[in-house]
Amino acid sequence: MTFLDLPEGLAERIIQCNSTYTVRFGVRLRGRMYSFIGWRSVHSEHCEPVKGGIRYAPDADAEEVEALAALMTLKCSLVDVPFGGSKGALKIDPREWTPQELERITRRFTQELNKRGLIGPGVNVPAPDIGTGEREMAWMVDEFRRANPTDVVNARACVTGKPLSKGGIAGRTEATGRGVQFSVQSFLRDSRTEGLKGRRDLKDASVIVQGFGNVGYHAAKFLSEGDGARVTVVAERDGCISNPGGLAIEALKQHQIRTGSILGFEGGKSHANDMAGIEQPCDVLIPAAMENAIHSGNAERIKAHLVVEAANGPITFEADKILRSRGVTILPDLYVNSGGVVVSYFEWVKNLTHIPFGLMERRRRERRNQTIAAALERMTGKEFPADIRDEFLEGGAEIDLVRSGLEDVMRSTWGRIADLIEEQPDLGDYRTAAYVASIRQVADAYEAIGI
Repeated sequence: MTFLDLPEGLAERIIQCNSTYTVRFGVRLRGRMYSFIGWRSVHSEHCEPVKGGIRYAPDADAEEVEALAALMTLKCSLVDVPFGGSKGALKIDPREWTPQELERITRRFTQELNKRGLIGPGVNVPAPDIGTGEREMAWMVDEFRRANPTDVVNARACVTGKPLSKGGIAGRTEATGRGVQFSVQSFLRDSRTEGLKGRRDLKDASVIVQGFGNVGYHAAKFLSEGDGARVTVVAERDGCISNPGGLAIEALKQHQIRTGSILGFEGGKSHANDMAGIEQPCDVLIPAAMENAIHSGNAERIKAHLVVEAANGPITFEADKILRSRGVTILPDLYVNSGGVVVSYFEWVKNLTHIPFGLMERRRRERRNQTIAAALERMTGKEFPADIRDEFLEGGAEIDLVRSGLEDVMRSTWGRIADLIEEQPDLGDYRTAAYVASIRQVADAYEAIGI
């Protein structure tokens, strides 16, 4: 069934990647020359610059990079941020190299990207992905500045996901996990949905999280601490840990940092080499690890009522059909994990404007709130409640503004998806609705520029 009436040939144009560059370079390490291979794919330049993460992974390949670049195009379009889609990868296992060696490799990779116009504030803006983080982004921006001494004013905007000291933005590290929280809240609070078995909140709901990296950890932390959910199982590559009463997420994270594993945590029962943690009964399942975690081989055993795709492509095509036939609701990755690119957009804007969020208005808001509080005290003859006074009077730090902006984008994007389902019930599921909304916007952009 076709849900979009596109001009002839436009669908083919949208599907194809515009370009994929393969770079091969050598770095002298440990007394010899090592060769590395990497890719940067640009899927669509209907909107520029293009945007997408760079991953360091031993199993990376060009086909995967192109697929992820296409996903970035659709994701940026869905949440309405002004980027086309791109993606990059370096075929490397970062665990095999020291930090000093990784820095040299990253700087050489950045040089190769720069020579080909594949990094820059107005052309192509990388970000962290699997195997990379703030550290690698700091190395990349520093190398870009060295290679472009006449463009230092806006050079910090050449990548996002940087440390705060290098032009990053408060809330970027937590952004994808926070976006997961806002997406679940938006779904549950929408009266047009069935909610979670008729419920409109997560208080005491059981949640299973697969993957305890940055995204899984923050999603679990926010849903348990902010929404009252019980995270009953956390699954990782070496097994899982469970507690029906709810795991203490922050304590579990500190244990993982100390030991390198979630196993052995005193606040739960360890199941070494048990990959069936995601198959336990729960209200909400959040796959936040690698692609294809839920497939035709285990989809029948998934016992969640709601699956929230925090990872990219965690459910295969066959598994998606199986889950939906069993009445499982799926919130798609295209929407759920878009919080990272939304806050990356905020960081990019901050770097180009050279003004921290809130700088021009924070004190004005504080004075206004103080005036309101004083007026209320005069009118009622009572003092303003002490337990909320400080929060009410505070003008809003950068982190507060970032979270507010992210929540607004996630809520409005959910509204677009839900409205489309309401207008076209034959779309059938939220994934299809998200794709239709996104592709329609990309198509409109192409037609507007005469393509």
